[in-house]
Amino acid sequence: MNVTLSATLAANEDIERRRRAGERVLHLAFGEAGLPVHPALRERLIAASEHNGYGPVAGAAALREAAAGYWHRRGLPTDPELVVCGPGSKSLLYGLLLAIGGDIVLPMPSWVSYAAQADLVGARPLLVPAPPGEGGVPDPERVVSAVLHARSQGRDVRSLLVTLPDNPSGTLAAARTIRRITEVARDLDLTIISDEIYRDLVHDTAAGFLSPAELAPERTVITSGLSKSLALGGWRIGVARLPSVELRDRLLAVASEIWSSPAAPVQQAAAYAYTEPAELVERIDESRRLHGTVARAVYERFVRAGVRVDAPQGGFYLYPDFTGLAYATSAELTADLLDRHGVGVLPGHAFGDDPRALRVRVATSLLYGETTERRLAALGAADPLGLPWISASLDHLSEALTGLNTARHAPGRLVRAALVPTPAAG
Repeated sequence: MNVTLSATLAANEDIERRRRAGERVLHLAFGEAGLPVHPALRERLIAASEHNGYGPVAGAAALREAAAGYWHRRGLPTDPELVVCGPGSKSLLYGLLLAIGGDIVLPMPSWVSYAAQADLVGARPLLVPAPPGEGGVPDPERVVSAVLHARSQGRDVRSLLVTLPDNPSGTLAAARTIRRITEVARDLDLTIISDEIYRDLVHDTAAGFLSPAELAPERTVITSGLSKSLALGGWRIGVARLPSVELRDRLLAVASEIWSSPAAPVQQAAAYAYTEPAELVERIDESRRLHGTVARAVYERFVRAGVRVDAPQGGFYLYPDFTGLAYATSAELTADLLDRHGVGVLPGHAFGDDPRALRVRVATSLLYGETTERRLAALGAADPLGLPWISASLDHLSEALTGLNTARHAPGRLVRAALVPTPAAG
């Protein structure tokens, strides 16, 4: 087993160290929602602070019922008895890998923790490239050949994971692709884990969202949480919708030995959030608009610089491709962006991509400001791009991209060449 500190967390800590040392760094490496906690949630957390018992392993009944209602309003009738809560969706994903067992099919690229968690539980992930412009879902036809080949070699492949919308690409798989991947999962008898933590942050609410659970409810687990839609990452609360009592019981057995139960006060606040009161629906709507506006502005800066990148559709991510620059690996490109241009991003290899492919993951959600006042101003602004701190960050990015377009020699070797303009995808 070769598991190191999560790439996202390591990058965040490195950038914070540099900033404390006085370096000017544009932080595009960490996928935190970058917004303040809504006052109504703070009030409920304080009111629930006297609850200090462990509580049920599956989570408080009020939270499970509220989460069931959340899914019901999205066309997925849900039995609260088949909802399991945990300290973040990340923990639930880890528990599911243990509860399901066997190897897992992952899209390539995909969030850094999926493959690392598989390694931790002794599973071997099958990394299958996503269709062009549709990150988060492994190409269905390639899944068939990959699973059949793996099974012919004696491997026990039991599950498949999708992320809707995707991290790292910020794209959303088309409905036809979701339909086909559910058919493939049924034919190959695979459990689908659908990570839908960014579901409420699809930029265009009219674009349509299709969950595999609508098509294959008998074999689909949905995981979600409040870390992205309501910026509660540090509160650590997640929910999972299970397809069967059998899988629920196996997950609860795992949970009982790892986290016992989620934090009781946080569960009380989360139960309120999942009832979707008007004040929180409004906050999510404002967040969605801000995320989309800033992500598209960053996208446009890359396009102007001739960098190939898919247009963002959800969340706050982009996955630009710097093919044409004279770097050997994405790690080398990322290091140079940080050291010479003061821009922190993550290398594509951290997401399972080919290390030689010059792709990086960009997170735009920390551009809203470093204080609560600035973040609230960004949230309520009619034109957040006109705010001086956001405008300055965008200009910083453009300066860095211009710098990458300049041929320059380091001692003994060429470290970059002129960027070759390519058409933007998506």
